[in-house]
Amino acid sequence: MNRSLLFTLFVLISIVVFIGATSKTSFYDNESMDIVNNPSENSFVNSINISQPAYYMALNGFYQLKTKGLLRNDSLITIIDFSKTSDQDRFYIIDLKNEKILKRTLVAHGIRSGSNQAKLFSNKNRSNKSSLGLFLTNETYFGKHGYSLRIDGMSKGLNDNARKRAIVIHGAEYVSRKYIHYNGRIGRSYGCPALPIEETTEIINLIKNGTCLYIYHPSLIPISKASLEKLP
Repeated sequence: MNRSLLFTLFVLISIVVFIGATSKTSFYDNESMDIVNNPSENSFVNSINISQPAYYMALNGFYQLKTKGLLRNDSLITIIDFSKTSDQDRFYIIDLKNEKILKRTLVAHGIRSGSNQAKLFSNKNRSNKSSLGLFLTNETYFGKHGYSLRIDGMSKGLNDNARKRAIVIHGAEYVSRKYIHYNGRIGRSYGCPALPIEETTEIINLIKNGTCLYIYHPSLIPISKASLEKLP
């Protein structure tokens, strides 16, 4: 058995274990896990250059929100993949019904989450760190960062203080290819998933008012890179 096959096996097992461990809070439902074994679905995930755990854990969160009737738009899912560094596109908007990617772009993490790589996360006020897990997009407003989108954390203890922390989606000048050219990475926020200014309005209008957002990092599944390296 090669390392690639072992990795896939461990990822799937880890996700199942994670779901079982969180079943008391109904964090995910099991219905969507059948999709993991769909070869065409795996091919699509690979084609958009997103990690499979990020996609499938986000999809489970999507089904939880859909089952509860919380989604006003059940065609779209937004995924932020913090397994990637900030100089890479890691913000994805996916049209699930047509299996099509609508948007892929840069997104910032919190200043205390890390430099180019987000490594530390928090649900605490004034932590200046990003939060992980399942979110529901909500209303728009105009604030100090211009047109912005409020999001509500749906994962108890993990991100449910998002609104209190004023964690919102907004545009920022430090999220750009030009900034990467001079600094080797994009700038960082106080915890908000900040976007390129020129793309912010389009993105917010796509995902506002009741769509699923999932912010992923490998720490959400119980298998470490160190453990993977020890595999034969």
